[in-house]
Amino acid sequence: MSARGLRGRFAPRFAPLLFGGLLSGMMSLLVSGISTFHATGAAPGFVRGWAGAWLAAWAFAFPSVLVMAPLARRAVAWLTAQKA
Repeated sequence: MSARGLRGRFAPRFAPLLFGGLLSGMMSLLVSGISTFHATGAAPGFVRGWAGAWLAAWAFAFPSVLVMAPLARRAVAWLTAQKA
């Protein structure tokens, strides 16, 4: 199924969960890849090591994003509030 075919497949109430899953997945993929490359270089088995690191990181990142996102939104709202 194409990405276009997925459009509208989830009820809007799932938006925060989907956002948290996508954001935490992308960020943990990127950070674990950089960290794994820094630790091992382009060694044999790099991709396998990266995949293991990414899955472990995502297990922590996903619930962390779900908990921290509302706090970050409140902090941004507070920091950007206009004075009356």
